[in-house]
Amino acid sequence: MIKIDVPNRNMVDEKAAAIFDALQEKLGMVPNIYAVTGYSSQVLEDHIDQTNKVGKGSFSMKEKEAIRLAVSEVNGCTYCLAAHTTIAKMNGFTDEDALSFRALKATDTKLQVLTTLAADIVVNRGKPSPAHIEAFFEEGYNEKALIDLVAVVLDITFTNYMHGVTKVPIDFPEVPQL
Repeated sequence: MIKIDVPNRNMVDEKAAAIFDALQEKLGMVPNIYAVTGYSSQVLEDHIDQTNKVGKGSFSMKEKEAIRLAVSEVNGCTYCLAAHTTIAKMNGFTDEDALSFRALKATDTKLQVLTTLAADIVVNRGKPSPAHIEAFFEEGYNEKALIDLVAVVLDITFTNYMHGVTKVPIDFPEVPQL
């Protein structure tokens, strides 16, 4: 079996190396999933840009982390579950909250509707239940938010797939399986 190595800045082009330097300065590390994406500096640049922009104006950081955890659970991405549990906790959630989003059992009705629809989009390959879409609108979300939700789902799915393909080591505290 071919093993995909996690590159360091000397193993990637100048553009990716500069992104690694910026990540190191901002985060204190270059997450392995970003490092491996750095084999294609354009994809790494575009992905980070997309991740930073997706869902703005429709969702809070907390809402985006709830979506990311629900989708990562459906996709079985242990890397993203670990990373986004850490990020969720940095945004005020508890370990229990993160587990509830993954299990689609949020205590907050709005987050429950959001995570359920996000998971349904993934499970049904972009064809969620009309009832879940209706519940989303009943919670006060609008058409822009629906489009933004699909974009957040796609963004985290990219990272889920990157880990599934590369199997890079998890460099965040691992989380229990449901």
